[in-house]
Amino acid sequence: MNTLKKLIVSMGWLSVLCAIPSMAQIINSVKFNAPAAFYAGNAKMPAGSYTVTQPDLDANLLLVEDDNGSHSAYVEYEIATSNTPRAQSDVTFNKYGKVDFLSAIWVEGQNSEIRIMPSKVEQNAAKAAAAEKHTLSARSAGKPQ
Repeated sequence: MNTLKKLIVSMGWLSVLCAIPSMAQIINSVKFNAPAAFYAGNAKMPAGSYTVTQPDLDANLLLVEDDNGSHSAYVEYEIATSNTPRAQSDVTFNKYGKVDFLSAIWVEGQNSEIRIMPSKVEQNAAKAAAAEKHTLSARSAGKPQ
């Protein structure tokens, strides 16, 4: 019986440790102002104010939506961990020529970067030009975990 208890406890700890890298979450939302049009996934979004939310905490999908709800897109993401917590929230774009693509989101206080998976449109743009990264300040509407 002792062996079974040890196995159960070990499996529990293993489950917890495997879940740690996926803990970067947008608790309520991240807001930013885009001064120019950009792509979120395959969707072209006009300049304006945007909110990023995570509608389903169990899926690696984010919803990027403008303030009046007329433009929105779901984007897939992955987590990249860092050694230090982020001092402020911000969003990063990859620029190819004159076209911007949403590429990452940092949430204040978290040790993880939320990397947006490159869409087919971005992959094609990357074949034609090298990416120039630029970052915009954002604000979190919730406290990071």
